[in-house]
Amino acid sequence: MWPKVLFIVLILAALSPWGSPPLALALGLFIALVVGNPFPHLSGKPTKYLLQASVVLLGFGLDLSVLYRAGRDGLLFTIVTIFGTLAVGYLIGRWLAVPAKTSTLISSGTAICGGSAIAAVGPAIDAKPEEMSVSLGTVFVLNSVALFVFPLVGAVLDLSPTQFGIWAAIAIHDTSSVVGAAAAYGDDSLAIATTVKLARALWIVPIALFFAYMFRGSADGDARSKLSVPWFIFLFVGAAAVRTYAPAYVLPSVFDSLVNLARAGMTVTLFLIGASLSLATISAVGARPLIQGVVLWILISIAGLWAVINLL
Repeated sequence: MWPKVLFIVLILAALSPWGSPPLALALGLFIALVVGNPFPHLSGKPTKYLLQASVVLLGFGLDLSVLYRAGRDGLLFTIVTIFGTLAVGYLIGRWLAVPAKTSTLISSGTAICGGSAIAAVGPAIDAKPEEMSVSLGTVFVLNSVALFVFPLVGAVLDLSPTQFGIWAAIAIHDTSSVVGAAAAYGDDSLAIATTVKLARALWIVPIALFFAYMFRGSADGDARSKLSVPWFIFLFVGAAAVRTYAPAYVLPSVFDSLVNLARAGMTVTLFLIGASLSLATISAVGARPLIQGVVLWILISIAGLWAVINLL
């Protein structure tokens, strides 16, 4: 009985004001490795569906008109940085012999918007829990580092608010960490970074569909006979459209509540993913995915910094 009680207590701790997605993943790993998962039936499809529902609800936090304007002005720059990151990530993954799906998740999270991109691409390519966990863990660790390092680097190099905002939006994974780092640099940087990052978030849709096509068929992605359409991605776009064109009497707080519900769902999902792992699966994954994530992030951060200094 007590493992089940501990399981519930740790979920509530992750959902508390002091909790966070990285903490949820860590607590899930703790219970998996120390006492074992007392609710193994929650892994698999329940976790997958909760993850997809959370991604859909995140769409209510996006305004298509704002994203369109931001995306239109920096369309070429966005395309080059996103697909450049995916290409470099693919090459690094091949060089390190990282499993294809894990490499894809890490590259997608680095290219677009961290955990949200991984959450969308993971179900689209039918990624395993250990592949999701390693990818999310890598992104969360690097987010924490960037949150403190980027403002310091920006101050040392005397970056303008525009330069820092764009750099942060390109090189920091999750939107929350982009907002945190940009806010520390100033209100102007915060406005620019948030707009650019949200515009990049729309690329979750075509990227998820692209990888769903590439990994169609068998579990290892070798077959090319069947395409599993990630319908939740279209619901994600629909949610953003509802937020954009909702009647004036619908209060913004309604959408904010849905986004908060999505974040809670993501937190619980990360806990369940962590709780589904074992020492055997973690050791089987190895350290190479983490190395891929770190190397890719460093390369993109340096390239992005060079671009904002020399091109803006």
